[in-house]
Amino acid sequence: MKRITLIAAALLFCSALSYGWGFFGHKVIHQLAIYNLPKQLQGFYFKHHNYLISKSVRPDERRNDDPAEAPRHYIDIDVYGDEAINTMPEAWEAAAARYTADTLLKYGIVPWHVVVVQERLTNAFKEQNADSILYYSADLGHYIADAHVPLHTTVNYDGQLTAQKGMHSLWESKLPELFAQTYKLQGKKATYLPDTEKQIWQVVRHTYSLIPQTLSYELEVSKEFTPEAKFDQVERNGKMRQYYSDAFAEAYQQKLGSMVEDQMRAAAQQVASFWYTAWVDGGKPDMDKLMFQALTKADKKQLKQEKKAFRRGQLFEKCLVVAAKGQTKE
Repeated sequence: MKRITLIAAALLFCSALSYGWGFFGHKVIHQLAIYNLPKQLQGFYFKHHNYLISKSVRPDERRNDDPAEAPRHYIDIDVYGDEAINTMPEAWEAAAARYTADTLLKYGIVPWHVVVVQERLTNAFKEQNADSILYYSADLGHYIADAHVPLHTTVNYDGQLTAQKGMHSLWESKLPELFAQTYKLQGKKATYLPDTEKQIWQVVRHTYSLIPQTLSYELEVSKEFTPEAKFDQVERNGKMRQYYSDAFAEAYQQKLGSMVEDQMRAAAQQVASFWYTAWVDGGKPDMDKLMFQALTKADKKQLKQEKKAFRRGQLFEKCLVVAAKGQTKE
């Protein structure tokens, strides 16, 4: 508990807000992705980093009003059979011909939707439309990040089929909230992706491979806890709800090892590479000319400072994580 107390103190020191993966995690991933970009893109994305970070959660917010939005965030690949992760057609047309479009939509379409948004971003670069570049970059990053969450790839998305209800928020929300500042989130430069469709399916296959550990480790850790110690009872909106305790989250984090931080780091790497690929395929427009305002000396100094902290793994220590400050602006 001492470790959690220290972490909580660090969050308070940076004026942190409590977000789930859909908020805190997505915002951190988008910020990290900017540091992974090459110079030709980095200035533009950094100049508009507040927009990109704040709008990284927009797809989740749309779910309240758009019934077509929810399936874009996941794929229950195992509903199609034990080997479906390896046999599912990667192309939408072929998959729809085998299973019907309605069935695909029912069980999630995240890899196919990534391809759709990637094409829109590429077209935005071709048209040199800065507003559209920013809009689709924010959306695309969200879906790619979701594809890195194991419980976004299975019909047992919340552990509800194995008496482990609540697993979803534990893995993607509580663990990053408590432990992100201990993660090693340094990344590598974005690379060009010759086939983004194959790439996103490679991501999904790896993410799905983490399902057994994600679930079995929770069961193993549970043996060390009584129900009273494992869960906290919290009143919300007049109802008592059950959530995993901080003590259980710490034990589960230790059991998982680097899984969550590996997935966050990989997500940031992939987001940057997809952005970069769209820019290349879009004709490599001069991004300096598309900035609404040129980088100031202060901007350049700030970017240099943040990149240095990023390389040294000191973003949280130096309170440079925008999501932890709760200061993103549109």
